[in-house]
Order: sequence, then structure tokens, then C-alpha cells
Amino acid sequence: MSSYQCVLLQADFDRFAKLTGDDNPIHCDPDFAAKSHFGGTVAHGMLLYSCICKALTEQIGPGVVQLEQTLMFPNPTYVGDRLHVALRVEGETEGTLDIATEVTRVGADGTAIPTAIGRCRAVAPDATLPAVAPAPHPAERGDAELYGLHPGMSAGSTRVFSAIDLDEYGDLTGDRNPIFRDDAEARARGFKRRIVPWPLLAGMFSDVLGTQLPGRGTGWMKQALRFQSAAHPGEALTATVAITRLRADKELVNLSTRITAADERVICDGEALVLVRNLENKLGNKRGPRPA
Repeated sequence: MSSYQCVLLQADFDRFAKLTGDDNPIHCDPDFAAKSHFGGTVAHGMLLYSCICKALTEQIGPGVVQLEQTLMFPNPTYVGDRLHVALRVEGETEGTLDIATEVTRVGADGTAIPTAIGRCRAVAPDATLPAVAPAPHPAERGDAELYGLHPGMSAGSTRVFSAIDLDEYGDLTGDRNPIFRDDAEARARGFKRRIVPWPLLAGMFSDVLGTQLPGRGTGWMKQALRFQSAAHPGEALTATVAITRLRADKELVNLSTRITAADERVICDGEALVLVRNLENKLGNKRGPRPA
């Protein structure tokens, strides 16, 4: 296992919010967050994911490419927490690596508290990139309504990432993977030019989930990501989320998540599980996105 340590501050939360558009008050509004069950502002899940991506670049090697990432967020990360980011390669098949990923924070008694745990499937820098197949998003049994939310409701947003956005991502996270930074390096890896970092792509889901559907105050519990093709700066990308299941007794919402490019190719596919206990306006969703 290989690892590194870091500390995230409120300024980092705010910069990531500006970069992704996700100004969910649990990340950016100390007064709102203090009244939530968190008791203070917490890091974006995709900011923690960027820590994992930095570790992949540094420990697997420059030019590493992610195919899949699953993440669970069992505990929050607060301002000033000392984080321990660890990777463990558990298998390899023709250059495709199965990697356990973990971010933990150090508790007051010195114990390790997991904040972002999951698995990654990645391609080593010297291996050929395989294709990733899309997966279906079947509807699931659940409740018919929760805080004005209903199965089938959807929301989305379109974003064009610029080269400046990619540079800001590298400066904020410290992830120096050359395929995010240099066209020639990206072409050498099989891409047309530099590609949009995976946490920025997944941050589009964070934006929609945390500001539109379910809405401001949403807490991310789980996310699965499957990267089917690369996105490049200057492309119009559309992120869409759709409710597939409601669990009113636990205040949980399951959603399908997808990013597509203007030419209709799928960039990223996956599923999300979120907690809606802290929604800023639990009745406001009745005036929000309509069933698809």
C-alpha cells in the first residue's frame, strides 16, 4: 500500500465550489452547515476524489487512465482535518489494475475515520486502453414521494470546461497527470488532446445534485462512475441525473447519472445515492424539476 497526507481548508472548499459550480451550503455556508447534522462545513465528495486521483498519478505513474471509480462517503471531512490517502493494488489483468482506494481522517484519539472509500479500475501508463461498456439504469421499488420528489424526476446542466479550468484543477489539487495538462502527452496516450480530469467531470453531478435535484443541502453517500470516453476542453458537456428510487424512512434518494457530449457520445455513466435530510427547502422541490 502507498499513501500520502494532506489538509483541506475552507478556501479549498470554496475554490472547488467555484470550479465545479457546486455551492451547496453544506460545503460553503458555515452558518447553514452549523445547523445541519454535520455541525460544520464539509468537503465535496469530488474534492476527496481528486485526492485519490493525485495519488494515482504519483503512485501508479503519470499517464495513468481511470476507467471506473466507486466511492462511499461514510463520514464527513471537515475544515482542517488531517487526511490520509491510500491506494492498494489488489489485482492486474493485461495492464488493467484493480485498486482499493481510501481517504481517512485522523480522529481526536488518533484513530483513522474513513471518509471516502471505494475501488478503482485503472490502466497503467504503458498499457493499451480498453473500451468500457455502458450499463442499464433499471427502475427500483421504493416510495412514491419524498419532500416533493418523485421517481422519474430529472435535472441537468451543460458546461464547457476551458484550459484555464483544467489548470485551476491542477493548481488546487496538486494532480499533475500530464494527460490533463499537455496536448502532446495526451496524444501519446491515445487521446486527441488533453482531457478533462475525472473529478471535474464527476463534479458536474455534484453541481446538479447539490443545487437542483434533490437540491441545496443534499449530502452525497455513494457514487459509481464509469468513464466510457474522454472529454476535452472546449466541448459542451451535459450532465443529467434522474431519480430511480426514494426511501422515505431513511431520507435517501437513488439516481442514475450520465454525462454526454454534443455529438451524443457517453462520457461518464453511473449511479448516485444521496441523503436529503438537510435540504434547504424541502417543499421547494414541488416547484422544481418535473418527471421526465
